[in-house]
Amino acid sequence: MKNNCISGAEAVMKSLTQEGVDTIFGYPGGAIMPIYDALYSYRDQVNHLLVRHEQGAIHAAQGYARSSGKVGVCFATSGPGATNLITGLADAMIDSTPVVCITGQVASHLLGTDAFQETDVIGISMPVTKWNIQVTRAEDVPGAITKAFYIARSGRPGPVLVDITKDAQFGETAFEYRPFLKMRSYSPVPKVDVAALNAAAELINSAQRPYLLVGQGVLLSNAERELLDFVNHTGIPVASTLLGLGALPANHPQYVGYLGMHGNYAPNVLTNECDVLIAVGMRFDDRVTGNVSKYAKQAKVIHIDIDPSEINKIIPASVGLVADAKELLPQLKGKCQQRNHSEWIEEFHKLDKLEHEQVIDGAINPSSNELRMAEVIHMLSEKTKGDVVVVTDVGQHQMITSRYFKYEVSRTNITSGGLGTMGFALPAAIGAKLGNPKKTVVAVIGDGGFQMTVQELGTIMQFNVDVKILILNNNFLGMVRQWQELFFEERYSFTDIQNPDFVKIAEGYRIESTKIEERDDLSSALDKMLNSHGAYLLEVVVGKQENVFPMMETGAGVNEIRLN
Repeated sequence: MKNNCISGAEAVMKSLTQEGVDTIFGYPGGAIMPIYDALYSYRDQVNHLLVRHEQGAIHAAQGYARSSGKVGVCFATSGPGATNLITGLADAMIDSTPVVCITGQVASHLLGTDAFQETDVIGISMPVTKWNIQVTRAEDVPGAITKAFYIARSGRPGPVLVDITKDAQFGETAFEYRPFLKMRSYSPVPKVDVAALNAAAELINSAQRPYLLVGQGVLLSNAERELLDFVNHTGIPVASTLLGLGALPANHPQYVGYLGMHGNYAPNVLTNECDVLIAVGMRFDDRVTGNVSKYAKQAKVIHIDIDPSEINKIIPASVGLVADAKELLPQLKGKCQQRNHSEWIEEFHKLDKLEHEQVIDGAINPSSNELRMAEVIHMLSEKTKGDVVVVTDVGQHQMITSRYFKYEVSRTNITSGGLGTMGFALPAAIGAKLGNPKKTVVAVIGDGGFQMTVQELGTIMQFNVDVKILILNNNFLGMVRQWQELFFEERYSFTDIQNPDFVKIAEGYRIESTKIEERDDLSSALDKMLNSHGAYLLEVVVGKQENVFPMMETGAGVNEIRLN
């Protein structure tokens, strides 16, 4: 090797350490072997976790990013290794999660020849990445990686993929790492439109029933403090999207609940009775809006988002503000009057009381002998005071957790929102623990989703990851079953699932575990799980045919949400 030159593979590792990367999730293979060889010399600087499937690697990287606020990193080889990342890339793309994936690729002279384990990962991943690039020369490695991190974390965050051919990994280059600072035609932090800002403040100051909807954008911009100041100053009631949970503490007197198809009754119904609707860092997903032709037609809409493509995409905005919430909210607060909207907030409380009477009270204190998911999550919330990282999979348990766990701290709600990826929770919980090691991490998972990535128990075992796994087992694919009951005349087509012995599986991975079926055992079982040293699996058998209410049917407006 020439003086002062290093291999492209070592340039990868040097570049990652320059970016402050301390954790990588991955799985080696032929086309990425030179990078893994270089990694061997960085074992004291970088913690690499060998996952059991590449999908586990990217979900773990997502969990790491979501809990730490940093960029998650994963490695995979070419061909099937790279294509196994695609679901996670799509998940990260729609949920705005900053992840950098580095994949190995066949040598550049073999590109396009259908060589062993060659796939066009650039073409395949293009629709589900914020940016991707194929590197075929060693000297281009540092520039590609610094640009990847810049794009992944700036503006609206998202996943990036860097595909590096094997000859580029073996090739030599003089190493120089220059942090990427800007690129033409890309403005990640837009300048606030003062006229729009003034128009928004005027609408808020004249409103009698203003209503603030908070999404994940507040968390991504680290604007929790600015949101709290704005809310306290203006007196406006606040509701949260699924991914926005925790942006404002659930015990705040102006917090009125969770939006969406299975959200709280009051925040959904009163969307159609406010006069000014302020949306911050949320994108008016269909699970929040229901039928858009019936959504908030009476209201002036102020939409604040860092991504200009979201403004007017689904709900027309009276005022659109393309801005970073952390920068925008203090400016908006400065132009808004200090108000008290207690009478308006009381209307939320009245409907909340109705939901308690018809849904919540019976769910957390059931009269039936069967354990219910809601009482399990309610008790978990009470025991932890809402201050643990909760990672949920997808399905009924996810909606139940969103409803009954009271998130008091930001970055403690990690879930697959936009894509709804079953199998997300177990590997994401591994990443969440690595990203925030001082926090207790509880993965709440259904019996169906757990089996999609159950092999990651091996990662937990090998690396002693202290994750608490709570399986809510109803022996059904519960969310699909609920729809089959309500809308398909109880024709349960392939949703009744036969499950293995989860406790024995956990024992096979040397993970302490317990199964309970009785209400009298619940409190002590949760205590044992939460107080355990190291990983723990608790299986709770719940009623087979429990439904999640309220529920907004397909085609319904937000004010048509059903309580039963």
